[in-house]
This record gives sequence, structure tokens and C-alpha cells, in this order.
Amino acid sequence: MNGDVVEPAPPLNGLSSVEARARLIRDGPNELPHGGRRSVLRIVLDTAREPMFALLLGAGVLYAMLGEPAEAALLIGFAGLSVTIAVVQEARAERALDALRDLSSPRALVLRDGERRRIPGREVVVGDLLLLAEGDRVAADAMLLRATALEADESLLTGESLPTRKAPVPAGAPPPDDNAHLVHSGTVIVRGEGLARVAATGAASELGRIGRALGGIEREPPRLRVETTRLVRIVAALGIAISLLAALLYGLVLGDWVEAALGGIALAMAMLPEEFPLVLTVFTVMGARRIARVGVLTRSAAAIETLGATTVLCTDKTGTLTQNRMAVAEIREAGGAALRLEAGATGSSLPAWTASLATLAARASGDAAFDPMERALHDLATAGIATGGAGIALREYPLETGRPAMGRLWLSERGEGGTVLAVKGAPEAVVRLCRLPPTAAGAAMAAAAEMAGQGLRVLALAEARLAPGEPPPMKLEEAALTFRGLVALADPLRPSVPEAVRLCRSAGIRIVMITGDHPATAAAIAGAAGLDAAPLATGPEIAALDDAAFAARVRDIAVFARIRPEQKLRIVEALKAAGEIVAMTGDGVNDAPALKAAHIGVAMGQRGTDVAREAAAVVLLDDDFGDIVRTVGAGRRIFDNLRKAMSFVLAVHLPTAGLAFLPLLLGLPPLLGPVHIAFLELVIDPVCSLAFEAEPQEAEAMARPPRDPSSPLLSGRLLAWSVVQGLVALAAPGGVYVAFAWQGMPQDELRSLVFATLVLTAVALTLVNRTFSASPLAGLRRPNPTLVAVLFGAAAILAGALLTPLSALFRFGPLHPADLAMAIGAALAVLLTLEALKPAIASRALTH
Repeated sequence: MNGDVVEPAPPLNGLSSVEARARLIRDGPNELPHGGRRSVLRIVLDTAREPMFALLLGAGVLYAMLGEPAEAALLIGFAGLSVTIAVVQEARAERALDALRDLSSPRALVLRDGERRRIPGREVVVGDLLLLAEGDRVAADAMLLRATALEADESLLTGESLPTRKAPVPAGAPPPDDNAHLVHSGTVIVRGEGLARVAATGAASELGRIGRALGGIEREPPRLRVETTRLVRIVAALGIAISLLAALLYGLVLGDWVEAALGGIALAMAMLPEEFPLVLTVFTVMGARRIARVGVLTRSAAAIETLGATTVLCTDKTGTLTQNRMAVAEIREAGGAALRLEAGATGSSLPAWTASLATLAARASGDAAFDPMERALHDLATAGIATGGAGIALREYPLETGRPAMGRLWLSERGEGGTVLAVKGAPEAVVRLCRLPPTAAGAAMAAAAEMAGQGLRVLALAEARLAPGEPPPMKLEEAALTFRGLVALADPLRPSVPEAVRLCRSAGIRIVMITGDHPATAAAIAGAAGLDAAPLATGPEIAALDDAAFAARVRDIAVFARIRPEQKLRIVEALKAAGEIVAMTGDGVNDAPALKAAHIGVAMGQRGTDVAREAAAVVLLDDDFGDIVRTVGAGRRIFDNLRKAMSFVLAVHLPTAGLAFLPLLLGLPPLLGPVHIAFLELVIDPVCSLAFEAEPQEAEAMARPPRDPSSPLLSGRLLAWSVVQGLVALAAPGGVYVAFAWQGMPQDELRSLVFATLVLTAVALTLVNRTFSASPLAGLRRPNPTLVAVLFGAAAILAGALLTPLSALFRFGPLHPADLAMAIGAALAVLLTLEALKPAIASRALTH
């Protein structure tokens, strides 16, 4: 209810327009409140606090003070580029509450001023009278006043695939515990019609309760993002401290404080691994684009890598493992004959006795079926009806309270003569209508119980044949019905699921089913999917456990059945607390809080609700459970290649920092200024990193277990290998600098030679880090067209910096052919030396 105010019951001609308008002003529109959004200004301010931004801006200001507007503009442009990247990549507003608001506001048919009016759902108020019909989406939580054979699809809220029977509370009777007298916002009427008085709107509705839970959940920050940011800040603090000390010593010794400041800034920029977040962004965005081609959309690009580290996959049943539609699974004749049906079977492919029962079931169903069970019966019998005579429906016998069975009277057009009354319903009701003797009734009910124990929804079938001219019965109870058999329906498994489950198992991922369905149904689906069907726990069982007992139990359970939405969230949070990396799949509104709380939420795109898609980080556009496995592989590939890229970034920083520090150490004028360092680290390094992103997946990636969630991105072995690479790489441009500086080479020419050597050394490091294999030939056999493009790109960038008017901006002198040959030779020596060292140092760096 909206607040504690008890609304006076309006007459059955509905509210007046004046009263409805007053309540709308008082309570607000029937929608969920808007969620907060992080503004672009907030993102810009957060980016401005990053060390690299401050260094670029500070260097730009110093160049402007020195009367060098071109250098100042270039550096400030680089600072603006860093802000633009942050805004583009991080300005992702949370739209889950917006989707909930849209879902909760369909158009509604209400009684106002004694007249029927179709109004926007957001204008529905407490006390309104809703007119409900088959196919309507309920606009607000409401209490039924009248209902005729009313059933609602509440799978969005409960996870149950079967419609729920709804009926008003008899006068003077207490409301039942199962809320069968209530219809909820966002659910769909699949059968019958009714009249209901609105009891709660907007945030006070059941849908709103889930929305409030969703809004209160903080999404888990990507672990790698946190790790890289922390590493950058630690190294930045150390680098800035060293740079300040170096600049202070340089200024005291030589007395040129402006040059000292620029040299110190260059050294700080060279030591700061600000590429880490950029490389991480490039990898995750490119990875997202790659898997989008196979039907997987990522709302949070970093989620792909996280999915690659998943240790537990929590999956919903309805619409995730299953197709969220009913299909006939078994037919049994009254005489005992039975037939299990394959997916896609139709009446034309069935034995004669089975096709006859399929036709009978379809005739007992509505023509324009909205109910999923009736659609399944029509799908099965379509061909059989076409060959057996469609006939004309003469009369309806709808469901009634206390008699869960319905019938239709048919006139045959193809020589059958007379009329046929087709009846279907709950087995106990149809057995009673057929007045079966105790033995036959017992056999029928035993067969129905056996089928229900397999997780199937069972209907009984009966018919009565009337002679020409014989008057039809007024009620089904008056008909001379003959029991014909049973038909069982199931929500079929998705064809891709068993293979996907097998691959998840081989990758060391534990799969847990969480569903609102009956335990028998859940166990049957788990077995068919290749999952463990035991241990199994139900919602009431785990609700009775305290937090400690629940935490201990959740580690072992394979299937959770009869689970309420808030329990899904509790399960996910308990698994996270146990140290697991948790992925959660789902498609309904009831899944949204757990999808958002999990490390990685995976929603179904076609059948999934907007709420689930917006709460999740990954959306399977084709609803193919098998795509999860491909995404896990993509995540592991990203992590492997990310380690290679990070190893490269660390290694390439050592020669860059060394060249910024050497002149200060030798008492010479700085060789590389902030402009050169910014150019290298914002252009060259990211371009080289693209080659690592395109590296193929390692052969054993999906055969090894998930990595330890607490394992660092940069292990001790990998750090050691990066340092070795950096020291070897420093020897090439550092040696060239020292040798030719002592020979008196002009400063501009020396800068060109050292810069060219440094760029070519970066290319050599790129080739070394393509694979951690001991064989240098392994990299040559790995196809990577992007690497070729990167090599040409690096050559073009180097040529542009050295041979175009940009050379004056960078203060480059001419680079002679002999100098270029020396730079190439130095880089080649770095490549060969590191390939020789790789077997002893880096052969196990990927998996350790």
C-alpha cells in the first residue's frame, strides 16, 4: 500500500477524474524514481586528479611560460585526450531503474467516472479499478474483485514458468497466504478476465520493491581496474618523489631551474605507468567488439575479463537453461500406451492414437491461445487437425472455481457426424468428471503422479460424442465423458546447454542452478542439462538457516529450488563472501538484483526483460547458453594477453625512464623532454599494445582451472621478466646516447638517433612478448594481422616525427642512413638477446 493511509472503497463505477488527479498529485506517478547519474563534469574532475593529467598540464604551462606555444598546445592537447578517453569509456549511466520504470508503466484500461478509459500506466492511482483481459500487462499491484478463469504469467517476478491461477477472496473470508487474490505490476494476464482495485503503485508495488533492492546494490568494481589503478598510484608516488629529487639536484648543480623542472617532469612521466588503465580499456573494449560479432553484448567491457576468472556460475532455469515456452513431452492413452516426444514433433509425425489425443487436446483449447500450454498443444496438433478435420467450435465450457477443467463443443465438417465435446484439465478433475471406477481412477492418478515426478505439467483429456440432434449438456458435469488419456508438458531444455555445461566443467567452473520452480522440475532439468541434481535445497529450508549455517551450506548445494528473489541475492552474496568469483545468469525481473550483485551478471537478450538486461554486465543476444563458454574463453584470452601487454609496458618504461635520467646523472642537458615522453607513451605504447590484444587464444586456456581470484595481474615471475627485458632494452638506446654524446654529436641529431633507437626497441619488445613460449619460432607461426599493421604504423609514426614539419616541434635533427642502420641493429640485438633468455625466465610466466 502507499503509506499507512486506508483508502475508502470507491463504488464500482471507479474513481472520479477529480479524485484520481488529486491522488496522482499526492502519491506521484505510477513509476519508479529515477536513479542518480554521474555527470560528465564529475568524470572530468575525477580524471583531473590523475597524476599523468597533472604532469601533462604542468609541462604545458611551463612551455607556455618559456614562450613555446606549439609545445604547450601539444601537451595540453594530450591532457585533453586523456580526459576525452575517460569520458567516453566511463560515462555509462545506470539504466536499470529506467527499464523498471518503463516496464511498470504500460497502458491500462480503468473505470473513471463510470466509463472505461485507456490511460498511460503512469497515471494509475491507488483505488483505480483495473479492467483485466487476456494479453494485458498489469499496470499496478491490485486486489481482485471479480475474476473469470483468470490466470497470470508471473515468471518475471517468481521465476515460475507456469501461469498462476487468480481468484477474488470470497466475502468475509481471510486473504489466503499465497496471494492468489492479488495481481502484480508488470505481470501478464494469459487467460480469462477480471476486475481489480489498485492497492499499490510505483515504488510501493512488488516490482518497485525489487527496484529499490536493485538501486541499493553497489556493482562490484572490476578487480583488474582496482589493481591497475592502485599499482599506477604507488609507482606514481615513487616516480614523482625520485623526479623531484633529481630536479632539485639538477637545479642546484647547474642553476637552470626551468630546465630542471622540465627534466623532472619528463622523468616523472617516463616512470609513471599511466598506460595500464589505457591498455586495460583498449583490451576490454576490443574484446567486447570481438564477442559482439558472435552475439554477446557487454554493457561493462571489463566484465569479459572477469567472466574469464569465474569459479561459480549461478544459472536460473526458466528462460536460461530452458526455452521459457511449453512443449508436449509425453502422451499416454487411457489403455496404458505411452509415447515420449522429441522436440519439434507434430501431429503428422505421430502414431494414429497419439495424433488423435493431440487433436483432442487442441480442440479443448482456445483458438487464439495466449496461454503457453495451449500454444504448445496447438503446435503439436496443427498437422493432425489439418488432416483429421478442423470442424467448427460451437460452445465454450470455461474453467470454474472448484473445477479446474474446461471444454469446447465441436461440429465436425469432415464426415464425423454430430458433435464432439473435447475436455482437458487437472487429472483429478477430469477423472471425477468421467466418473471412473476406483481401479481405473487409481491407475490414471498413479500415471499422472509418475509424470509429475519427472517435473512435467500434466493434463487429463476426455471427450463425449453426441449424436446428430442431441442437445449439448449445460455443464461439463452433465456430459457422458470418456477418459481418453494424459498429456504432459515441459519447458524444454535449450539444445546448446549440455555441451556448454560440459565445457564449463572442463574449464573448472562449478555450475549452480537457482530457480523458483518445484524441486522435482529443477532436478529433472539439472539432470538433462548434465548438471549435478544433488545436493538440492529449497527456499524454505535455507530461510530457516542462520547466516553461519547458510554460508557453510551454500558451498555444496548444486540445485536451489523454490527460491524467492531476495534469496537469489543472498546466495550470490554468500558465494562472494566465500571467495568465489560469481557469475549469475537470468532473464526476469526477479533476477535483476542478483545479476547486479554478482561479479558478472549475464542476461538473456531476446527473452530477457529490460530490467535484467540493464542490471547485467553481459547480454547474450541470441539467448544461447553456449555463448557463455565462448565468453569465458574470450575472458581468459584477454587476461593472458593483458599480462603480455603489461609485461611490455613495464619493460618499455625502463629505457624511457633511463634516457630521461641519464642526462641528469651525467650533468648534460636533458635529451628527451615532456613532449617526447608524452608522444611515446600516449601514441607509441598504445599502438604496440594493439598487437597483444589481437594475439590468438593460448591452446590450453580452456583446459586449465580458473586462476586464483587473489592472484595478481603481475606475478613475481612476470615482474622479474619485465625488469630483465627493461634493462636489456635500456642498453641499446642508452649505449647509443652515451657513445655519441661523448663523440660530440649535435644535440638535435643525437635526439633523433636515440629516439629512433628507442622506438625500434619498443617494437622489439613487442615481438618478444607475443608469446612466453621457449621457442622463438612459435611467435612466427601465430597469425596476427594486427601485428603487421602495428609494425607499419610504428614505422609511419617514426617517419612522421622525423621527416615532416613535426620534427621542428620535437627538435629533431636529420637522421642519416648509417644512423638508422645502427638503430635497427641495436633493436635487433635486444630481440635476439631476450629470445635467448626467455626459456630460462619466462616459459611459465603465463600460468604462474
